[in-house]
Amino acid sequence: MTDRIYIVGFMGAGKTTIGKKLARALGYRFLDMDDLFEMRYKIEIHTFFDKYDESLFRKLEQENLKRTFRMKNVVIATGGGTPCHYNGMEKMNQNGLTLFLNMSPAAIANRLMSAKNIRPLIKDKTGEELKAYIEEKLNERLEHYKKARLTVDGLSVDISKLVEQIKAK
Repeated sequence: MTDRIYIVGFMGAGKTTIGKKLARALGYRFLDMDDLFEMRYKIEIHTFFDKYDESLFRKLEQENLKRTFRMKNVVIATGGGTPCHYNGMEKMNQNGLTLFLNMSPAAIANRLMSAKNIRPLIKDKTGEELKAYIEEKLNERLEHYKKARLTVDGLSVDISKLVEQIKAK
């Protein structure tokens, strides 16, 4: 079995929630790349986006991704855009097992509208603007997400079946 499992998918797809459950089931540690970013740079991501730009964020995010390549027995929830910049998906595939949590734009919009924490890329969007944004961004990102070694339906993840699939890989 692999030392590292990278969970990819759009924001709101459940990467952190599923990641924690999966890590527990495997006896692995759990790491959220957003938390790693905030701890390492001592700034909340939404504040970073207010002060700096997305391109600097993506560059620093990739530095953090590289740090994970030395980790052992860990499930890593990536940022939604991590696989889509600087060959992130290819790097994750070379250094671990990738798992795509697939969800429809409508299901993602539903989750994000009822989410407690505000995401920097969508904070000023109305319901309709949010749906349009998700559809556009998800279409851009799907080509990257689909390179994952495993794909599961983000709305109905059975952790015990997922563990079996991972062990089979």
